[in-house]
Amino acid sequence: MAPQLAWIGLGNMGRGMCKNLVEKGQLSQPLIIFNRTKKRADDLSAQLGSEKSKVASTIEEAVSASDIIFTCVGDDKAITDTIDTALKAGEVKGKLFVDCSTVHPDTTNALAKTINSKGGEFVACPVFGAPVMADNGQLVCVLAGPAAQVDKVKPFTTGVMGRANIDYSDQPQGAATRLKIIGNTFILNMVETLSEGHTLAEKSGLGSDNLHAFIETMFPGPYVAYSNRLRQGDYHKREEPLFA
Repeated sequence: MAPQLAWIGLGNMGRGMCKNLVEKGQLSQPLIIFNRTKKRADDLSAQLGSEKSKVASTIEEAVSASDIIFTCVGDDKAITDTIDTALKAGEVKGKLFVDCSTVHPDTTNALAKTINSKGGEFVACPVFGAPVMADNGQLVCVLAGPAAQVDKVKPFTTGVMGRANIDYSDQPQGAATRLKIIGNTFILNMVETLSEGHTLAEKSGLGSDNLHAFIETMFPGPYVAYSNRLRQGDYHKREEPLFA
């Protein structure tokens, strides 16, 4: 029988990932979802359909009813508190926790130790991609942990939540979040370069559109996507923090 899945944390990324899980994950049971602000979970469940999702009132309720528990929360304290609460749900032996949060690798390794001490399993699965890529199932998933446990997660990554995996099977879970932090420096440097370039293009009289045409020709892919987001005001128009 297919495992029962739960998802904890419904920010900009988590909502899109849940949508793809229920649409493409071939789940045999409704996805159990939980968010600290319950209205967000209720709204998402209404969007997904009651036959495809079920809202849990507490973390303990979500964990106790599930075999695989995905988490995607905002920072190190949030994931530590979430896992501490989850481990109070009762017997967690054999349950697999999969964390998609962007946190310090030391935090990730500490979570692995804590979960394993209770008999649970743990895979780190941070992702690369903006919320629109989460919505479209185009994330890059970085998987680390025991190979047998990583294999349990893969049916829900490529072709479901993501377009590709970076597989660190049998490496410490913190290797995945270490790559995520290093990879984010590449993205931040790219955004800074684009910001300075567009500012210079505007002030020098070249114009932002002319610079963007150069970017499309010379640097297709992420540079074009981030250039468009800067030009369209995505960052300052968004009501919620972009990666929370």
